[in-house]
Amino acid sequence: MTGPKDTHMISLVLVDDHRVFREGLCALLSGEPDLHVIGEAGDGLEAIQLIERLQPDVLVLDLMMPGLSGYEVALQVSQQVPGTRIVVLSMHRNEGYVLRALKCGAAGYVLKGSGVSELIQAIREVAQGHRYLSPPLSERAIELYIQKAQDTPLDLYETLTPREREVLQLAAQSLNNTEIADRLSLNPRTVESYRTNAMRKLGLRTQTDLVHYALRHDILPMNTSKASSTVTVRLRPKA
Repeated sequence: MTGPKDTHMISLVLVDDHRVFREGLCALLSGEPDLHVIGEAGDGLEAIQLIERLQPDVLVLDLMMPGLSGYEVALQVSQQVPGTRIVVLSMHRNEGYVLRALKCGAAGYVLKGSGVSELIQAIREVAQGHRYLSPPLSERAIELYIQKAQDTPLDLYETLTPREREVLQLAAQSLNNTEIADRLSLNPRTVESYRTNAMRKLGLRTQTDLVHYALRHDILPMNTSKASSTVTVRLRPKA
């Protein structure tokens, strides 16, 4: 496949916690004359730091990751680095996942299992300021998705500050205050304050409540979800 006539190089950062998949994807995308992978990350916190430093044209992002979820990464990147366009690469074709990704700032949504040519097309489309959804999704009309995403009522989770969301996600992964403080370069007492405020806002009382909430809201991926994603990733080589 040849690149577009425009010779502008599109800089990319890839974020997926499966290293083998990420390296394979990097090799495929780097074969395109107009695409340049400038960074990779396998953790949500690492991803945000990397994107703030490199400010790529496009971020290719998985949704379910350790550290911070892809949703949180998308939300923070869209707010803090608005020049970076986001393409979500996900195994989930359910409308709820798509709507939430768009609401968090994604401009593209590509299903794992698609051909790599489709991902390349999505990257080029969003880099030019357009939106892109995989064909099985876009058949329902992209504008309908966007409208639904905008009309969805505010969730209590969205009332949390970015730092409260970060602490909450790490706490749901069973990290204690000291461990969270180390990850976020904060004081443990500050972490406890963020954690207490977040749980109060969400009406949560115990660690069990927190884990259940995180699972229901896809903040904490279930092991079965991650295991299945290693099987369903089938980005096909270009013809």
